[in-house]
Amino acid sequence: MSQLESTSLNDIAEVAAFRPVPRTGVIYVTVEAQKRGFSPDAPGWCNLGQGQPDTGPLPGAPERVTNIPVHTGDLDYAPVAGVWELREAVAGRYDKLFRRGMKSQYSAENVCIAGGGRVAVMRACAAIAPIHLGHFLPDYTAYEELLDVFRRFLPIPILLDPKQGYEFSRQQLEEEILGRGLSAILASNPCNPTGKAVQGDTLASWVETARDLNCALLLDEFYSHYAWAENRSIVSAAEFVEDVDKDPIVVFDGLTKNWRYPGFRVSWIVGPKRVVESAASAGSFLDGGGVAPIQRAAIDLVQEEPTLAETRAIHDEFRKKRDFLVGALKAIGVRFDLEPEGTFYAWGDLSGLPPSLRDSDDFFKAALERQVICVPGHFFDVNPGKRRTGRPSRFLQHMRFSFGPPMPILEEAVDRLRALVADAQ
Repeated sequence: MSQLESTSLNDIAEVAAFRPVPRTGVIYVTVEAQKRGFSPDAPGWCNLGQGQPDTGPLPGAPERVTNIPVHTGDLDYAPVAGVWELREAVAGRYDKLFRRGMKSQYSAENVCIAGGGRVAVMRACAAIAPIHLGHFLPDYTAYEELLDVFRRFLPIPILLDPKQGYEFSRQQLEEEILGRGLSAILASNPCNPTGKAVQGDTLASWVETARDLNCALLLDEFYSHYAWAENRSIVSAAEFVEDVDKDPIVVFDGLTKNWRYPGFRVSWIVGPKRVVESAASAGSFLDGGGVAPIQRAAIDLVQEEPTLAETRAIHDEFRKKRDFLVGALKAIGVRFDLEPEGTFYAWGDLSGLPPSLRDSDDFFKAALERQVICVPGHFFDVNPGKRRTGRPSRFLQHMRFSFGPPMPILEEAVDRLRALVADAQ
């Protein structure tokens, strides 16, 4: 047997100059749960960890898509930038919902289709020039590796203050851009995990600042239909763009959360044509493009009326779940720097719980023994390349709880967590 044939996988990785890639928060907690018997079909588990909404029928929502035809032409490669008809439909959605009467309108050339949210953001990051790119703390766990892989730019962390409810004003944004020399900022809005939603006048001021200072604003709007303010149904920076081809505003969205089709892996990038062209070019070597039949199925889903009907159904059902879970967690001693203004996550502070449950890893392990899955807060302390060394995470006592699952699962999870806390008293 040759030396290579007798080498372990770890040794092969060393020989091939591969590096170990850490698991994101959701993958980590899922793998740990699987060690204890969890699977998507396993009975008895309450999965408040995965960022997946209930994908079943909702009252008032359009009928769920369960069959997708395959046209003869769909057996060929789909265009890397996406099926043209879907690009047109996505552009029309933004124009009809946010830009009625405005002189500048999005077109298909302002849209690039990709195979899921991470792929969309990855394409944009691959097209970014050598710059300083700001990102907020806390934010989406997958940003950590994504911001480290593409080494053409330097990621710069921007800390959001829990004591201020994660607010970030126009003045603070200007100071960060000018003081740190930022040419782009990446953020989820509404924010995963905190549930903070930058909207209305504040969002308008962010867009204006980006335009005035020529700083690209890259906004992950995958939870934009989960906006819980009474006067808001959908949040998007596209509402405040003046010129779709000049303003440095790029938004990401897709079917995963807002239409509750995570398995379809259809996402899009919307922005200036030159950005879309670069993202499509990046896609040609990164992922090769999405799946044509599913893109065609998405055309009807993103039309104005089905979109609004789906959003109304989400608001009716998920607001109930939001209020239930937040109220129940507060009753057992979990505190909130900010009750969720968006997303389907509750970002809980464990510092008021019994000492054995105040550390999020300890809470996670204890909850796992009762078949409840949630995500420790330190995973959202985005640290590309692990450059911030020797310091504990600011979010060791925070935990992300999802109210994406159906209500019976939330009710069972709360019963188990209530017993967990009582036993630790």
